[in-house]
Amino acid sequence: MNRVVVSGMAGISPVGTGWEAIHAAMQARRNGVVRMSEWDYCEGINTRLAAPVQDFVVPDTYSRKRIRSMGRVSLLAVRSAEMALEQAGLLGDPCLTDGSTGVAYGSSTGSTPAIGAFNNLARTGEMKGITATSYIQMMSHTCAVNLGLFFEIKGRIVPTCSACTSGSQAIGLAFEAIKFGIQDVFIAGGAEELCITEAAVFDVLYATSTKNETPAETPCPFDTDRDGLVIGEGAATLILENYDHAKARGATIYAEVVGFGYNADGNHVTAPQAPMMKRAMELGLECASLPPEAIGYVNAHATATRMGDIAESTATANLFGSRMPVNSLKSYFGHTLGASGSLEAWLSIEFMNRNWYPPTINLKQVDPECGELDYLKEAREMDLEYVMSNNFAFGGINTSLIFKSWREAS
Repeated sequence: MNRVVVSGMAGISPVGTGWEAIHAAMQARRNGVVRMSEWDYCEGINTRLAAPVQDFVVPDTYSRKRIRSMGRVSLLAVRSAEMALEQAGLLGDPCLTDGSTGVAYGSSTGSTPAIGAFNNLARTGEMKGITATSYIQMMSHTCAVNLGLFFEIKGRIVPTCSACTSGSQAIGLAFEAIKFGIQDVFIAGGAEELCITEAAVFDVLYATSTKNETPAETPCPFDTDRDGLVIGEGAATLILENYDHAKARGATIYAEVVGFGYNADGNHVTAPQAPMMKRAMELGLECASLPPEAIGYVNAHATATRMGDIAESTATANLFGSRMPVNSLKSYFGHTLGASGSLEAWLSIEFMNRNWYPPTINLKQVDPECGELDYLKEAREMDLEYVMSNNFAFGGINTSLIFKSWREAS
């Protein structure tokens, strides 16, 4: 079995691009939620809130030919991957094109403007807006494919289009492939682009926040006065690598991936099941050969929906007890769907490496129906060896990732 390490990582979020910008927002307790006045044309939707990425610019170095098959979701994915590869020192490395590197990447859906063009065709019979690359932009595996093409990857392409677990599932499957010697390197993560249709998915379930005039005050994970989630967008990428491969080239190592738990509820398409959430965490611990007490922090999925927060917190408390520190980064980013698992995994590693963990903002009074845990309401310094990042998706898909702090003597 190979050890699997993280040699590069980067992300784009609604509060900024890269660790420094995100850290500054978290220190200021500032989220990226805004009122979407451009959604006012839609009378049937209740929420007017979202967390867009507002500083993203396509680099001038990306030629039209190289990006013509990309919608916004793929562009976010490619840019975050490029930054992660740069940090890893792998841009231009022969391993990217010799078959030893793979891509595992996902999103909830393809680029929605392209989907809209095909819907218009079906409704009106007009071909307006449909081009030779429209399908590539809209297809569910657009991120994985475009990453493979952009970086000329010859290894495995693994699309993970599993809604809110797309990013975490990608990291977990990449971890397994390297662990069992299938690839030396993986570009792994998730992305999502913002669209009113994604807000509508949750709005019809009465799961969106409608604090439309006070965007800074929502979402409120775990809070007794929370009223639902806010849709966001972004991307994050981890470069996973066989330890021996990383060591041989003198790479900087940021963490070790030691556990991945992955299962399904087999019960209901949208109602979370606490017992199976707990089992996913247990599977992660079993994979890492760790007892529950080894974990020092849990990055919760926690979308600020009543059923989800209660089920997840109950599962976490039943496994770890009330001593476990938890927070929800969705209080800053909203729910970035396919990007959430990779953003939260990346930042869990950043927190671990800096011994600093942010609070869940907008959390004033914990819902008494939530499990008894150590909910972070203020930033905290903690020196931890292992952290866990959990995500749960429609269809009852559950993932749990465990990262170990890197020490050269380990």
